[in-house]
Amino acid sequence: MTGLAAPDGLIGRDGEVSLVLSGMHPADEARGWFPYYTFAIAADGEPAGAIRLRVGDGPDLVLYGGHVGYEVLPAFRGRHYAERACRLLFPLMRANGQREVWITCNPDNAASRRTCERLGARFEEIVALPRDSDMYQRGEREKCRYRLLVPPMPPDGGA
Repeated sequence: MTGLAAPDGLIGRDGEVSLVLSGMHPADEARGWFPYYTFAIAADGEPAGAIRLRVGDGPDLVLYGGHVGYEVLPAFRGRHYAERACRLLFPLMRANGQREVWITCNPDNAASRRTCERLGARFEEIVALPRDSDMYQRGEREKCRYRLLVPPMPPDGGA
């Protein structure tokens, strides 16, 4: 994938949750990174977290890094903001030709695992991280892998 579909600033809104584009990043072939977007997650205009969407497919991406990565600030946890943010990205996933995405998380991250399940992602396996990966160097050892089929565009044209 050489480029990214260029969205406008505000990607979408789900009640009080909104996504605002904060960056589009090119691939970094030396590091094996695919191009990706970053978005701010806001709740009623307050910063609530961030979400990234990586575009492309490769063994390290689908096995370890995943297409989607999210973080929700502690004061905003427990309100399904990560799930809602992921759903707001479905049109952008489709615009980039992604029909399935992989989400990975640490096995002990129960909240992220529940987010994957609420999205309808299917748990596939737990894999060991290679010793030369950035994640392994940070102290992580395994990743849960979830496969999410991106839903088709609804007939009414919504997300």
